[in-house]
Amino acid sequence: MKFPFVLDRLAAQDIRMIFRVVAEFVDGLEMLATIPPAVSIFGSTHIGPDDPAYAMAEQIGRLLAQHGYAVITGGGPGAMEAANKGAYEAGGVSVGLNIELPHEQEANRYLTNLVNFQHFFVRKVMFVKHSIAFVILPGGYGTLDELFESITLIQTKKIKPFPVILAGNHYWHGLQEWLRDPVMNEGKITPDDLALLKMAHNPEEVIRIIKDASTSNFLTP
Repeated sequence: MKFPFVLDRLAAQDIRMIFRVVAEFVDGLEMLATIPPAVSIFGSTHIGPDDPAYAMAEQIGRLLAQHGYAVITGGGPGAMEAANKGAYEAGGVSVGLNIELPHEQEANRYLTNLVNFQHFFVRKVMFVKHSIAFVILPGGYGTLDELFESITLIQTKKIKPFPVILAGNHYWHGLQEWLRDPVMNEGKITPDDLALLKMAHNPEEVIRIIKDASTSNFLTP
C-alpha cells in the first residue's frame, strides 16, 4: 500500500527538479545568446596575483578582448578572476558562469555578465555551447574535468571540434608524456586523439591557435 505513495512523492520531486533545470537552461541561453564569439578559460581557484598562472590568465583574457572575443569563466577566484580581469579592463565582454557550492563560492568583481547555476551539468552545457575554444590553465580536479570532458565530446563527435589549448608547458608536460606513453602507445587512444590537445607556451600563442582555427574549417568565429 505504501509503494505507490512513495513513487508519487518521488515523481513530484523529480518534476520540480526538471522545472528548476529548465529554468537554468533558459537563463543561461538567454544571456549567452547576446555575447560575441567566446573563449572559455579554466584554471585553479587557489592562486593569487603573485602566481605566474594568474598573470598568464590575465594577459590571455586581455588579448582575447582586444581581438573581439568574449571571455567565459566559472566566475570565481584564482585563474578565473585573472582572465575576467584582463577582459574587463580591456573593455571586453567578461562572463561568469558561477556555480553555487556548499562553501559559497562568490563571483569575482570583473564581470559584465553573470549567471548563477545550481547544477554542474547545465553549466557544462553552457561552456561547450557558447565557446569556440577552451583554454586550460594549471588547475586541479575541476580543471581536469572540463579538459577531459571537452576532449571526449570532440573525440566521440558529440560536438563540433574546437581548439582545446593547454597553456603553460611545464605544468602539463607530465600529463602529455603519460597520454603518449602508456596511454597512446598501449592503444587506448590514437595519435589523432592525442593531437586534439594543443599546447601554448605563452598568451600570444593561445591567440594564434584560436585565430588559425577560426580561419580554417575547424570552427566558425
